[in-house]
Amino acid sequence: MLDPISLLTDAFTSFLFGKVETTRLPVRTSTGQAQAVYLPTAAPGLGDSGVIIGREVYSGKGYIYDPFQLYGQQLPAPHWLVLGESGNGKSALEKTYVLRQLRFRDRQVVVLDAQGEDGVGEWNLIAQQLGITPIRLDPMAALEGGIKLNPLDPAITATGQLALLRTIIEVALGHGLDERSGFALKVAHSHAVESITTRQPILTDIVERLRHPAEESADSMNVDIEDVRAWGLDVALVLDRLVDGDLRGMFDGPTTAGIDLDAPLIVFDLSHIDRNSIAMPILMAIVGVWLEHTWIRPDRVKRIFLVEEAWHIINSPFVAQLFQRLLKFGRRLGLSFVAVVHHLSDVVDGAAAREAAAILKMASTRTIYAQKADEARATGRVLGLPRWAVEIIPTLTPGIAVWDVNGNVQVVKHLITENERPLVYTDRAMTETSAELVGRVEPTEAELALEKQLADDAVA
Repeated sequence: MLDPISLLTDAFTSFLFGKVETTRLPVRTSTGQAQAVYLPTAAPGLGDSGVIIGREVYSGKGYIYDPFQLYGQQLPAPHWLVLGESGNGKSALEKTYVLRQLRFRDRQVVVLDAQGEDGVGEWNLIAQQLGITPIRLDPMAALEGGIKLNPLDPAITATGQLALLRTIIEVALGHGLDERSGFALKVAHSHAVESITTRQPILTDIVERLRHPAEESADSMNVDIEDVRAWGLDVALVLDRLVDGDLRGMFDGPTTAGIDLDAPLIVFDLSHIDRNSIAMPILMAIVGVWLEHTWIRPDRVKRIFLVEEAWHIINSPFVAQLFQRLLKFGRRLGLSFVAVVHHLSDVVDGAAAREAAAILKMASTRTIYAQKADEARATGRVLGLPRWAVEIIPTLTPGIAVWDVNGNVQVVKHLITENERPLVYTDRAMTETSAELVGRVEPTEAELALEKQLADDAVA
């Protein structure tokens, strides 16, 4: 109840200015009902410049990501780790991401395609669509004039060649080279490179020098020539596998001429190599170092290096060390490394835990698809994910993933356009039986809008 003076004041004010306020009775309510008063809010996105991935699940906003746009502002490094069980959409994400990046003229992509079906790699359809022939590394094809990559290619520096030879041998042996074996390899490599000037030195030359070391190499160390030969015996036996063993043909000759390193997409088809054999990490090491010295150049082109089955790299201490250097070096020249791994526990609990941790630290972007609860908790501990994200990972459905971009964590649904659908299936039988069914399903408004925006945003 107002006092008499307040009533008199209100009456006088109303007489002069009219009634300016409606008196309302107070309303009692609960916090559950009152929260409807507040407008919905969502965490800020990553900006509107880059590649469209899909939309945020909780806010419905479009989700746009590009490591080259974000680097130096929101990202300390442009490298990206993709995790998750098979069948949840990792492959579709990688393929659509590459296709959308290639709409920009200053982009180049290399893919190490370690999975295959029907005798070809799973990136074969996309390569065909773009008019590109994959570089198929196959021991049997190499013997009949197929692709060869020379670890002693003159495009690779002498230091790089020696580091690559050591890595090949250490991966095959499963341990580091001792000083004596390392010395035998060093003098054999030095002698082969300096004495052969009319052609590319090849691995056969190194094996020959190891079996028959030069006298001066023994004299320089004041040891017997037979000692030097004995020191290099294990090294020669390992390299002989690449020359005359089950891996022969791919690396024991000059690099095949005509490999187009200026193509927008370069696919190395490794699907004919046993993924569980020691050949795979050796192969990835050779390809990685060869690309480091021949493909990455200071020409302001933004490059993406995508590796399927990347645990072959991260889980080997010797291969991981080579790629650590590549990643550090690549940041100055516009390289984004994309590693695709099924289980993080396979990496952090392996022989290369220290090297794996260093590479994971460089990956400022992490995309995690559905995992079992135990695996999700282990992943969360290693990557430092918030608790709510760890709890939601086991419940994710295919096509939805947790994205952690340097601490900006969102749940994102990947959207695929109708034009992309036929290219992203990894199971050929699935494609043949279900492509027509998929074609008969009406696309959603979000997918239609995405397809239109992708078409409109193509950079000339």
